[in-house]
Parts: sequence; C-alpha cells; structure tokens
Amino acid sequence: MSTFDGLPIHVLLVHGIIVLVPLTAALLILCALWPAARSRFLWLAVGLAVVVLALTPLTTEAGEWLRDRIGTTTPEIERHVQLGDQMLYYVVPLVVSAALLVVVRQREIRGRALGKVAVAAIAVLVLATGVTSTVHTYRVGESGSRAVWGGLTDG
Repeated sequence: MSTFDGLPIHVLLVHGIIVLVPLTAALLILCALWPAARSRFLWLAVGLAVVVLALTPLTTEAGEWLRDRIGTTTPEIERHVQLGDQMLYYVVPLVVSAALLVVVRQREIRGRALGKVAVAAIAVLVLATGVTSTVHTYRVGESGSRAVWGGLTDG
C-alpha cells in the first residue's frame, strides 16, 4: 500500500468505509423490517456488505503502512490503529446478517416463509449488527480525526 496521486491510499479508502458501513447497515435494517424493501434492495445490501468486507482489510493495511511510513507514533494514533484492527469483527456480522436475510427472502419467494418469531429474531440480529457496526465505524473515524486534527483546533 502506498499513495494515489500523492495522497496516502488510507485517507481515500477510509472515506469509503465511513460512507459504506452505515449505508449498508441502514439498507440491511430496512430489508429486515420491511418485506417490500427486502424484495427491492436486498441484493444491493448484500453487494455492499461484500464490498465493505473486502475494503476493510485493505483500509487497515493501508493505515498500518501509513503509520510505519510516518515513523513516530502517538497514543492517539495507536488507539486509532487498535480500533481499526477491530473493524473486521463488526463488518463480518454485516455479511452474516445479509446472508440470513437472503435465506428469509428465498423462503418467501418459494412460498415457505419462516415463522414470524424467526424473522423477528433475525431482524433483531440485523438491527444490533447494523447499529454496532455503525457506532464502531464512528469510533474508529473519530479517533483517527483526533489523532490527525486534534491539536489544530485546541485553544
């Protein structure tokens, strides 16, 4: 990992994560709670979940390359790296949630819909996964912003 047009690639990739994780989470939650949305947007949400899953390790690797390139580190940067390394633990459940919703949708299409309790349980799981992944994305981004920009606006 290095640069693109003179900018560290991490700076570019991180913006994809910041936009796509909450968008994916919102679409999955919408699909979990509203059957009409599930029939229209599920495959888009599944595709985005896969893109986010692929983009996450690229972003963290690019961030580690950038940290090593800078040479000196601060506690703020180390906190950001630590939170970033945890990101995959929040993104993988988005893909699992998407897969569960595919099962729900396929059963609906075949006329063998899951019971209301099972669909509700999956919806709760999708909601929890979506919220936690979005919150963690915020935490990672906020820690990175503080590491880079924190001292510039003080005082």
